[in-house]
Amino acid sequence: MELQKLSNGNHHDIGVPVEEGAPSEEERFLQHKDKGLKRPQFTDFEGKTSFGMSVFNLSNAIMGSGILGLSYAMSNTGIVLFLILLTFIACLSCYSVHLLLRSAGVVGIRAYEQLGFRAFGHPGKILAAVIITLHNIGAMSSYLFIVKYELPLVIQAFLGQTSSSEQWFMNGNYLIIIVTACIILPLAMMKHLGYLGYTSGFSLSCMVFFLSAVIYKRFNIACPLEVFGNYSLNADIPEDTCIAKFFTINQETAYTIPILAFAFVCHPEVLPIYTELSNRVLHCVGYSRVLSPTRRRMQNIGNVSIMGMFTMYFFTAIFGYLTFYENTEAELLHTYNKVDPLDTLILCVRLAVLVAVTLTVPVVLFPIRRALLQLLFPGKPFHWLRHISIAVCLLFAVNLLVILVPNIRDIFGITGATTAPTLIFILPGLFYIRIIPTDQEPMNCRSKIQAACFTALGFMFMTMSLTFIGLDWMSGEKRNLGGH
Repeated sequence: MELQKLSNGNHHDIGVPVEEGAPSEEERFLQHKDKGLKRPQFTDFEGKTSFGMSVFNLSNAIMGSGILGLSYAMSNTGIVLFLILLTFIACLSCYSVHLLLRSAGVVGIRAYEQLGFRAFGHPGKILAAVIITLHNIGAMSSYLFIVKYELPLVIQAFLGQTSSSEQWFMNGNYLIIIVTACIILPLAMMKHLGYLGYTSGFSLSCMVFFLSAVIYKRFNIACPLEVFGNYSLNADIPEDTCIAKFFTINQETAYTIPILAFAFVCHPEVLPIYTELSNRVLHCVGYSRVLSPTRRRMQNIGNVSIMGMFTMYFFTAIFGYLTFYENTEAELLHTYNKVDPLDTLILCVRLAVLVAVTLTVPVVLFPIRRALLQLLFPGKPFHWLRHISIAVCLLFAVNLLVILVPNIRDIFGITGATTAPTLIFILPGLFYIRIIPTDQEPMNCRSKIQAACFTALGFMFMTMSLTFIGLDWMSGEKRNLGGH
């Protein structure tokens, strides 16, 4: 009853919840000239998602297929240099979340596209929506490509077949349609992103199983490797093959930064998760107090999620690297297959990775749908038909792309090299500079100078990534840039 009285006594608009007796973020930072100005409404905001579920959803958004390439990245940098770079990128990602939340708090808006509108008008809104859409469609397609090519091999191994079959259930195109219709679409039709916290938790548990298997295999695969088949890597092996390197610089080292940067992309999901973050009741002696989903709570969610993925990334990379050393391939599971393609544990791990990427697709779809709703139906209330139709159309388009295009790696490379740095570095920095009032923080203050340097770093990453792709095209080589 106390909670009900407190809720009824709060006359603030539900779109911008506040702590009782304390001014909202909008009131603290945004000076209203017109007292009758209506505050922004959030059509999907009901504050039902707990702190833990929000951590699961954001962690699942961070976790991508790029984790399979981290051991390869470590083999091209060395353990110490990899750890330095991983720490650097994780800290930058936390700072990027801080810039987004700070900008959202000033104007009382928790939509990426609306931040673009406040910063640059309609062009900014369109640009933010297009970048989110392109990046997340690329991510969804990469996940379904894993299903398309890996699931038939897993089925083949569990059936004990040594060669590919012509049966329909071994066709990757049919399998992605079945997986989409039976698993992804029902989850994508849920009204709130918070409901996916349970599937996100299960997806993360699958990746924990993957990490556990990598650690276990480290102590069960001898070095030098004895490769399954008619040849062996033991012939003419250099003496330092099984010695871990702490610092390594080679032609592939420069690719590590884009790989790690792309591995922490979660920013399109930050504001939707912030929007659905629930109120928290603080019980004190003699009274209860309702705490709104403040910027600090969301920042804590971002920090916990990024640090959790930082830990998982590092342990996956180091134990995978200490298993294969210089023989580590760009896709870690393929390296295990060279040792023994019929290993039951590795087959279970492959299945777990397939489950994890499948359950991540609905989480990635939500920001695309939100961006399209902001562009096509601004200010419209929630409608089930619109909600479901956008999900069906997006999944149909992604399935069509994965089925008809045999190799879209270059498309992924271009979009990933442009959209990932834009979402992590460029847009959060620009939003902060444009949205924070100059009477609060002048352009020459330290925070805005840091944001400007952060934006410049994003342009540098973008230029570097595009340069790598251009060199690949000219040389005819195809390197793995990782990512989601």
